[in-house]
Amino acid sequence: MKSKIRVVVVDDSALVRSLLAEIINRQADMECVGTANDPLVAREMIRELNPDVITLDVEMPRMDGIDFLGRLMRLRPMPVLMISTLTERGAEVTMRALELGAVDFVAKPRIGVANGLQQLAAEIVDKVRIAAKAHVHRMVRSATAGAATTAAKPAPSSASLLGRVSTEKLIAIGASTGGTEAIKEVLVHMPADAPAIVITQHMPPGFTTSFAARLNSLCQITVKEAVHGERILPGHAYIAPGGQQFSISRSGANYVAVVNDDPPVNRHKPSVEVLFKSVAQFVGRNAFGVMLTGMGADGAAAMREMKDAGSYNYVQDEASCIVFGMPREAIAHGAADEVLPLGKIAEALLGRLRSAGGEVRHRI
Repeated sequence: MKSKIRVVVVDDSALVRSLLAEIINRQADMECVGTANDPLVAREMIRELNPDVITLDVEMPRMDGIDFLGRLMRLRPMPVLMISTLTERGAEVTMRALELGAVDFVAKPRIGVANGLQQLAAEIVDKVRIAAKAHVHRMVRSATAGAATTAAKPAPSSASLLGRVSTEKLIAIGASTGGTEAIKEVLVHMPADAPAIVITQHMPPGFTTSFAARLNSLCQITVKEAVHGERILPGHAYIAPGGQQFSISRSGANYVAVVNDDPPVNRHKPSVEVLFKSVAQFVGRNAFGVMLTGMGADGAAAMREMKDAGSYNYVQDEASCIVFGMPREAIAHGAADEVLPLGKIAEALLGRLRSAGGEVRHRI
């Protein structure tokens, strides 16, 4: 008989601890083996109980969740699911937690916590299951590097692109669990004159603003949330707003952003499938596709449509993924031209773009 996923809940609220334990214990495949009201208690509990996953609050007495997470990921890397309050500060702190190695997060409400958590029960247990399978040791390097990151943009790269290639091409990126750090790894290597980049990362409302701002502070390109109707420009990356669908269209010779409140696709909003389908339709052979770490199959079929329309596609390999689900499905659909470690994707993409500099193909 398969063993249950063993979870330790860390939160300073007795109500939240009780509710999370109840939600977890209702599942046939998991159990809450302990609860802790602060990280120092949690540290001893983790040593004693050796859980598969911990859920972690941010604001707690004696040591906040971010400090505890940083120490945990250095000394004993393990799957962590953040339980973050949906506030502006909460969003910024959540981005830091993902940088340090947390697998994912759930945004808990500021008021009506009891009802709110019950409504989030399905999301919580789904994310606990995903976290239990995640390759968290792959995040240790990023945690160390992230601690030294400053808000200063890097110096301009001398390895710029050539000719008109940046105005003719477009890069489309899809990601989910583990994707915030994977996207950063790709974008920080893009020169200021890179082609336009469009991105769907599965993320709820209220968090993509902080995500875009953080990336913008680290990259040579401009990174922002997509706005409906704006022109998609070279040297810019556009991130799907949380809780909205994002795709592209054409207006004359230009690509434009389409952001709307259409229903979820593959249970996701934003959905990679929606973005990639539009890229297949409007960009064709001038597109590059990138599928990064994430659970599920969102975007795999549309990435194959991109390939059939002439795009060249990169897929992250299993060893460097936090969760290999979306890349695996893209490969299974025959959508991948190259399967590469995360650290090699930007280099390969830029190499292909530079080689195309003298032989730009017009948009179709």
